[in-house]
Amino acid sequence: MAPTGAKRAEDRSMAEIFTDLWHLVRDYAKQETLDPLKTIWRFLAFGIPGALFLGLGTLFGVLAILRGLQMSDRLQGSFTWVPYLVAFVVCAVAATIAAKAISSFAKSEETRS
Repeated sequence: MAPTGAKRAEDRSMAEIFTDLWHLVRDYAKQETLDPLKTIWRFLAFGIPGALFLGLGTLFGVLAILRGLQMSDRLQGSFTWVPYLVAFVVCAVAATIAAKAISSFAKSEETRS
């Protein structure tokens, strides 16, 4: 026997069923998307600008290396390609270090859970 305040499924209209379903889906979406974002706002607030500044710093550092090597008197004539190779190698090393750091962090997170 159903509780006195509850309606039976046959007594509810389709509009009430769809309204309840909509509220259920909306509340679940909020719970699974917005609530976790609210809890990590500080991480995102410092992480995104930090990544942006780190990327810009790396870019300007590589450009400084490139321009400094281009100004060298020893790398003139047929050796004008060397500064570009050095800048590329510096970028490749930085990308490799970043990829290894990210993968080791991901592995440590997997072992925790």
